[in-house]
Amino acid sequence: MGEIKVPADKYWGAQTQRSLENFRIGTERMPLEIIHSLGILKLASARTNAKLVPSRMTSEKLSAIESAAEEVISGSLDAHFPLVVWQTGSGTQSNMNANEVIANRGNAIAGKKLLHPNDDVNMSQSSNDTFPTAMHIAAVCQTEKLLLPSVKNLIKTFLRLEKENEGIVKSGRTHLEDATPIKFSQEISGWRSSLERDVELINMSLEPLRRLALGATAVGTGLNAPKGFDSAVAEEISSITGTKFYTAENKFHALTSKDELVFAHGALKALACDLMKIANDIRWLASGPRCGLGEITIPENEPGSSIMPGKVNPTQCEAVTMVAVQVMGNDTAVGIAASQGNFELNVFMPVCIYNYLQSVRLLGDVCVSFEKNCVTGIKADKNKMHDNLHNSLMLVTALTPYIGYENAARVVHKAHGENLSLREACVQLAYLSEDEFDKYFHPEEMA
Repeated sequence: MGEIKVPADKYWGAQTQRSLENFRIGTERMPLEIIHSLGILKLASARTNAKLVPSRMTSEKLSAIESAAEEVISGSLDAHFPLVVWQTGSGTQSNMNANEVIANRGNAIAGKKLLHPNDDVNMSQSSNDTFPTAMHIAAVCQTEKLLLPSVKNLIKTFLRLEKENEGIVKSGRTHLEDATPIKFSQEISGWRSSLERDVELINMSLEPLRRLALGATAVGTGLNAPKGFDSAVAEEISSITGTKFYTAENKFHALTSKDELVFAHGALKALACDLMKIANDIRWLASGPRCGLGEITIPENEPGSSIMPGKVNPTQCEAVTMVAVQVMGNDTAVGIAASQGNFELNVFMPVCIYNYLQSVRLLGDVCVSFEKNCVTGIKADKNKMHDNLHNSLMLVTALTPYIGYENAARVVHKAHGENLSLREACVQLAYLSEDEFDKYFHPEEMA
């Protein structure tokens, strides 16, 4: 293809430079989590090759690759990975970017031309199995390290709020209409339990991602990889990352199907759906301060309007809901990308993992922000909750065992139409005496 100029102060080589020049598309760079995961698998592959084919992966080459790959993993070489997401759908150019950077950095460390990007750094590998392996490593590690701890911390805060608000009874609501009473702690427990179930689903979804394609090489047959490389390299990756990975049972499936990522992102979407619901509940309950529900207060973090003095808005809730919308959109992108496997390879992998990792990052960050800047400061307005509770017409449900459904409905319509209390309407309709009404009507006991 002829010569091409590469910046002298960069460790990448000709293939990276060609990609940089041929794909000037967008501003979305290949996620650094993928770059660091490529470093992990290059390190693991070199160590495995040194054990299985020491004649080719000598101790001198291994040492140079180890040093360079560890720098990639640490992030100190991030500036040498310039490629965009919108490149070849197999991720080949990013794999070669890693091969070139590790080879050239390794040569600099060794003080001589010791390593070749393809022959040494890419030994026993193909872009077709390294990139999906990097996808799985990044997905598992980022979900475990970034997302799950932030969700668990949010759960912990909701659990504290449950205990603090035990005994406070308020009006329940269904269909955005008044419903029978509920304890505020019970309402919070619904939020907390939803997040706990999301954590269970996410953990469940990570298990298929622990199966790695590495060892499949180009089309799944394992051509040019030594026997036992796939299992041994998965064990090495497990050792490096501190979390368990295994070799994929069927390498042909591992190269062409992205069903594991679809399944895992589905769990992320479930979390997004629950966060959307929780954030909406909180901002509805905090609406006002005088013309809304106003049953809770949330922290006042910043002015809410450039024209209306004193206005404060539920901005953290709005951030949560926007993140939820983005994650739901990402789920569509992941699903469509995964549907495009043709014959022995899926060539929508960069966009697939870009969206997955963005979802993990956004959800993790927004859970931290939501907990710190909103949820931890939620306070119940007991007076408002009491007033709303005793003004609710749905408290009549407590009377249905004594006066029947139809009569109870008549009480509600009369009370609502004539602006009466339930007690007044019930007595006027002669369904119960005042003493009987007082005997049966105890809103706080209905929760």
